[in-house]
Amino acid sequence: MELSYLVILLILLGCMAATVPVFMCLFFTSVMGFVLFTDLPVLVLAQSLFRSMDKFALVVVLYFILCGNIMTAGTTVDKLIKVANVLVSWLPGGLGMAGVIACGLFGAISGSTVATVVALGGFMIPALIENGYQEKYTLGLMTTSPNLGVIIPPSIGMILYCMISNVSLEGLFLTGFVPGLLIIIATCVYSYFYYRKRTDFVRMPVPDVKKVFSTLKEGFWALMLPVIIFGGIFSGAFTANEAAVVACVFAFVVELFIHKSIKFSDVKRITVSSAVTSATLLIIVAGATCFGRYLTLEDIPGKITEVVLSNIQSPILFLAVLNILLLIVGMFMDIISATLILGPVFLPMLGAFDINPMHFGLILTVNLAIGYCTPPMGVSLYITGSIANRDLVYVSKAVMPFLAIQIGVLILMTYWPELVLWLPAKFGYLN
Repeated sequence: MELSYLVILLILLGCMAATVPVFMCLFFTSVMGFVLFTDLPVLVLAQSLFRSMDKFALVVVLYFILCGNIMTAGTTVDKLIKVANVLVSWLPGGLGMAGVIACGLFGAISGSTVATVVALGGFMIPALIENGYQEKYTLGLMTTSPNLGVIIPPSIGMILYCMISNVSLEGLFLTGFVPGLLIIIATCVYSYFYYRKRTDFVRMPVPDVKKVFSTLKEGFWALMLPVIIFGGIFSGAFTANEAAVVACVFAFVVELFIHKSIKFSDVKRITVSSAVTSATLLIIVAGATCFGRYLTLEDIPGKITEVVLSNIQSPILFLAVLNILLLIVGMFMDIISATLILGPVFLPMLGAFDINPMHFGLILTVNLAIGYCTPPMGVSLYITGSIANRDLVYVSKAVMPFLAIQIGVLILMTYWPELVLWLPAKFGYLN
């Protein structure tokens, strides 16, 4: 390893160890790399910073953030939970099943793990504990299930990956449905067997047809949101970019005029809050892009590719190493930074191992989604820990069974690419 690479790595790790915000770690490391190891003016870095935010693809992210905030401020989340409850809460472990299904439904609209944890965790964690569900089970379930927010489309991570890889966004969205459904089904099966013979929890009565019908009727407009998003995209009525805007308009109309859960005076507050969240995201994108620019100028991705190809010839071994590396990176870095930095590093290697870039995009997204629940920097661990007033160690132990399920699904889709690529192929998005 060249001295310059070692210095840059130490600067980056040192900043992270000092708990400097990730975007500042990336930006400061980039500046030091330009100043110490290149002859280019720092102005080039400034140009890269501003160019990184001048991407039309980022508009999709911003509008999906706004859509998620509208639903959280209104009653859409509550209605989605009621629908999930009436469908499965009467089964053994049914309220836990309702939690993971609600996460899947909300994730199919918001595209964000953090938004899903905040929106559903604050409601479901107290509800599960009050009904006799074990605290460890509850925290493990509601920390890991929100990962569906970035696995089931629309996904912020997938949008950013498409921005750097030129892979079809609609096609990549389609790859997320199968692993998302597998995680939901596997978690529900685990919950069923975990509580099948237990009597120390409240089991909801079996709802009658009238109750089911009235709940589905009440939640109709909430359920229509993902139908409109995906129906519009895959029918060709509008693009993924336009779908984000349509989703926002629909959500505003539903909450203002049908549910009447927000007022016109709330619109400004919701919009400003979304703008602040979007600005935070753009700052991370800018920092990650600057660091990626330095890596490109030093041809570090090319050199890494040469080392990997000279030492690994087996696609099976390459995929195993790839997953291990991404799981480790996910422990320390958020999905936005990791996608923008690691995507360009690994993309040149895929052709040598005959790996489809769309398949790799899904592997990258699922690995980094799991990172939300792994210490020391898993954001979801801290959020659910604060809700239940538990420390990081306790929550980290609680998530283990559910992480095992998600890693099992990850391994399955890694080595059986046809399982997740058949949907894009069916719709003509696979080359």
